[in-house]
Amino acid sequence: MIDLHRQAFKEEAYELLAELESSLLELEERPDDQDLIGRVFRAMHTIKGSGSMFGFDDIASFTHEVETVFDMVRNGKLSVTSRLVNLTLAARDQIRAMLDAADSGAETDLQASAGIIVGLRELAGFGGSGAAATTERHEEAEQPQKDPVTYRIRFVPPRDIFVSGTNPLNLLAEMKELGTCTVVAQTDGFPPLEEMDPEGCYVYWDVILTTDQGENAVRDIFIFVEDDCDLKIEVVAEHNRYDEQQDYKKLGEILLERGDITLDEMKAVLARQKRFGELAISEGIIPEGKVKSALAEQKHVKEVRQEKQVAEASSSIRVPAERLDLLVNLVGEMVTVQARLSQTAAHRDDAELMAIAEEVERLTAELRDSALNIRMLPIGSTFSKFKRLVRDLSAELGKQIEMTTEGEETELDKTVIEKLNDPLVHLIRNSIDHGIELPDAREAAGKPARGTVHLAAIHSGDSVLITIADDGAGLDKEAIRTKGIERGIISASAELSEKELFNLIFAPGFSTAKTVSSISGRGVGMDVVKRAIEALRGSIDITSVRGQGTRITVKIPLTLAIIESLLVKIGNDAFMLPLAMVDECVELTRDDVARSHGRNLAHVREHLVPYIPLRQHFRISGEPPEIEQIVITQVNGMRVGFVVDHVIGEHQTVIKSLGRAYKDTEGISGATILGDGSVALILDVPQLVQAAEMDQN
Repeated sequence: MIDLHRQAFKEEAYELLAELESSLLELEERPDDQDLIGRVFRAMHTIKGSGSMFGFDDIASFTHEVETVFDMVRNGKLSVTSRLVNLTLAARDQIRAMLDAADSGAETDLQASAGIIVGLRELAGFGGSGAAATTERHEEAEQPQKDPVTYRIRFVPPRDIFVSGTNPLNLLAEMKELGTCTVVAQTDGFPPLEEMDPEGCYVYWDVILTTDQGENAVRDIFIFVEDDCDLKIEVVAEHNRYDEQQDYKKLGEILLERGDITLDEMKAVLARQKRFGELAISEGIIPEGKVKSALAEQKHVKEVRQEKQVAEASSSIRVPAERLDLLVNLVGEMVTVQARLSQTAAHRDDAELMAIAEEVERLTAELRDSALNIRMLPIGSTFSKFKRLVRDLSAELGKQIEMTTEGEETELDKTVIEKLNDPLVHLIRNSIDHGIELPDAREAAGKPARGTVHLAAIHSGDSVLITIADDGAGLDKEAIRTKGIERGIISASAELSEKELFNLIFAPGFSTAKTVSSISGRGVGMDVVKRAIEALRGSIDITSVRGQGTRITVKIPLTLAIIESLLVKIGNDAFMLPLAMVDECVELTRDDVARSHGRNLAHVREHLVPYIPLRQHFRISGEPPEIEQIVITQVNGMRVGFVVDHVIGEHQTVIKSLGRAYKDTEGISGATILGDGSVALILDVPQLVQAAEMDQN
């Protein structure tokens, strides 16, 4: 159970660190934004409190130092500077390293922690002893609270509080910042007018406060008047999940607890069987203000409990990713069985069985969509990571770069998002290193010194388009062509379209950079990016204008678990092509084959389309039919056909990975089970095209 709690804390901490990084980057741009300062402080405070609770003492202690500094920022005693943001970002990275090391057993870099703490203390303007004193004070003031607690506070200020220059209303306002607060002023201490001191304070206050801060945090508010005032703080309710079903105390119980009434007086009133508050007032036992105060307390606690119950009922739950994967796998099996049922029903003349099959098909489709939607996550969390990358790299390269984003709410399967991270990091690094110019060069070219990298995501049918666009120098077509000829990728006489020319940068080891830096320039990476995108059954497209910038568009399917495919047959073998890649199907007769003279080119509406005869490619024996079918696909902006015997139709494909023995099979990305129990192979279209190009060369 403890391990589960520790794991839950780590998951929460990782989310908080992501939010912390995002908030710090925004805070660097808007250093006076109090909301952002509050978000940073709360993230630190939660990590510290929860870390201490679940045994991450090193993280709690380290985070406390950073939190202390941001407490000063929150109170206006320290300004937000670039150095503070840098140190806090470094602290964020250090906390993440501590979290990673917690389970692996790796040692934490204590020197790095010490360096960050020293930097923060210097920035805050106190040395080691001062920091220690502050630390001690802070720990006293803010003991982490597991659950919100409701306090009953009676604050009776000294009669001469105004003379000392203290405004008690400011103290009450400060208390409201700690949580949900109900304040009732008591006026029964006012003397007759002729006896009243105009400079005296005759009012006192009952406060009902629900907060997750400790009692010391409440007492700190009264630190300068505590010795002179009458301050009483009592815990009246602890809002853990186990006590919420109980009704809160009755009015008489509250007044008895407060000492505002005796037990005998309460019994005497109850004996009359009238409303207690009315009786108490009418009998002159207690002033009306005190009854109102007690009623306010009763109402306050009830409302807090109701709000908490509503919040708990409507809040989300955290489910391990493995369980979601298992659910999707089971849904995949259900889809396969449903296809088999539908096929069986279609072959039997049984209206009742057909009706059942159609109902199962409808329910399976709803279950499939629901299961896949659970795995959908907004891509914004990935985008926010790149802001840090852009910030750090631009500082390292001496460039001024702003990153803008759009479409953060666009959702993708969590598996796709995880696998998309590395390719996007590489593309952004290339934009920063090769695309955006240095400030002097930009100004000389008539551009603003600050360059822009724009990251956008948008749904497009069953895919998502992710765009990385910069306003940098753009691609140099001549340099790419020259490099392609030097490396023997193209011949000197080759006539390439702009798209084909840009695609050369995806060749292994291709780079036009004149110098090799720590970031890029070795030509290692873009071919890996392309392979990673294609492994996700996606595609990548480049447009660029020299001097104006480059736009790279990545097209990715929404999910990798279940896809829509086109079922085709060659002899007795079944194959699947991802439907998102299919443009159209056309016939191929023996005469068409003879007219192409072995060049494998089809004439489709006055355009030549190259095709790959799959029977020949996979060495499938037997004679093809008189009229074959060409399935024309789009691969990297080029139309390529695949010749098959028959096109069966659309099919919902549950992707099964190939076993170890077949993992290196070229041209096949997976398999699926058909309704009749047979297996169909899923074609890796980009890889087949690449293999055909290599054979041709």
